[in-house]
Amino acid sequence: MRVAVLGQRRGWHTESLLAALERRGVAAECCAVTQLTARVGGSPLLTASGVPLDAQDVVFVRAIPSGSLEQVIFRMDALRRLEQAGVRVVNPPASIEYGVDKYYTSTLLEAAGLPTPRTVVAERFDDALAGFDELGGDVVVKPLFGSEGKGMVRVSDPDSAYRAFRALELGRYVYCVQEFVAHDGADVRAFVIGDEVVAAMLRRAGHWKTNAAQGGKGRPHPVDDRLRELSLRATRLVGAEYAGVDLLPREGGDYTVLEVNSIPGWRALEAATGVDAAQLVVDHVLARTA
Repeated sequence: MRVAVLGQRRGWHTESLLAALERRGVAAECCAVTQLTARVGGSPLLTASGVPLDAQDVVFVRAIPSGSLEQVIFRMDALRRLEQAGVRVVNPPASIEYGVDKYYTSTLLEAAGLPTPRTVVAERFDDALAGFDELGGDVVVKPLFGSEGKGMVRVSDPDSAYRAFRALELGRYVYCVQEFVAHDGADVRAFVIGDEVVAAMLRRAGHWKTNAAQGGKGRPHPVDDRLRELSLRATRLVGAEYAGVDLLPREGGDYTVLEVNSIPGWRALEAATGVDAAQLVVDHVLARTA
């Protein structure tokens, strides 16, 4: 079987995928998504780091680095073209797009009836400020496209909202304003592969951001029926083969779904639970690839 991993050589997650593939007897190529070359009316259709991606059976997408709008659109279009050529792309391009777009993911969750925070997304300063009031004056302002909790700020008074929104206005950013859901400094990351929640961890930090990249520490968390239901439904909504679903525990055994990550990390999850997510992802994909 021919497999390539689009990721960063020596990156922890890329290396764990390569090692998991090697244990299955697959010597995978490692390629950089920033080195894509596409052809129309020529062959190969798409290469990365000189490797013909359309000759692969599976391409794992481990990272879509930040870049200009043109660069990001080209990368996603190239992955779509690869999928159209019959290559299995994991996760699928549409799923990656949905997972990185906080607004669109929130609309999918809300439309499906999953509990998720109220959110206001706007282009104008005045509309964002009105959204701050509408959401109760205690909000999280987050990048529309982002990960690992980077760039997220909690705003809980009108003067801070004014200053934060004026700063975003200078950069012509879209305002993504989400109601702050009170919690005790902990959330849950559920890791979904196919139709199974393979592990979950409770992440706790000394502040409201609980992401492992922001210092959150994890420990195993039981996968109850409600957690399983919400995590599987959220993953299916974005069309991911595997995903990290972030949830806030609520009273009465329910949860609020915060985000669905379609290029999720699992380093902290493995440390907390001992589950080798890379191997499980590889086994799942190879078992379902002709």
